[in-house]
Amino acid sequence: MANKTVTIETSARHVHLSAADLARLFGEDYALTPRRALNQPGQFLAEERLHVEGPKGALDGVAILGPVRPATQVELSLGDARALGITVPVRASGDVQGSAGVKLVGPKGALVLKEGAIAARRHIHLSPDDAARYALHDGQVVSVRVGGPRALVFDEVVVRVSSAYNTVMHVDVDEANAAGLTGPTEAEILD
Repeated sequence: MANKTVTIETSARHVHLSAADLARLFGEDYALTPRRALNQPGQFLAEERLHVEGPKGALDGVAILGPVRPATQVELSLGDARALGITVPVRASGDVQGSAGVKLVGPKGALVLKEGAIAARRHIHLSPDDAARYALHDGQVVSVRVGGPRALVFDEVVVRVSSAYNTVMHVDVDEANAAGLTGPTEAEILD
């Protein structure tokens, strides 16, 4: 059995936009401007930013990740949600039904989402080869141990397997801070 290691990356607050919502916020026929490629193939950090408002606060300069998606989604840490005055469920990306709402403000318009704001569930993206090598399957839930001065074990980490993925684990800023992570960090997947 291979040593089950994975690199943990921190996923900061960000927005995924649908094509219709991109047009509403930035103008008709607008295309996001890639700033840099992300670890997952075809995905990128955009130059554009949004203002996100809740009933008790706002966040300026929130990143947008591209390309556009079928539905708009706002991924926040639990600390971000408290600052906005909303309660977000911890969910897998894309699972926004019944989640919290926020207001998004762009340079050409604004929109109020009735739902779409979540705290992303910690997860591991795995290529099929790495999943086979580690004897893990899509949807499996594992624990991941990270060392260092603030060593801890992340429980309830969902495994996501796809040929579209590069192998990496994502945690949000609150989780990264709890473990003292300051950049990509190697960790051990536990059985």
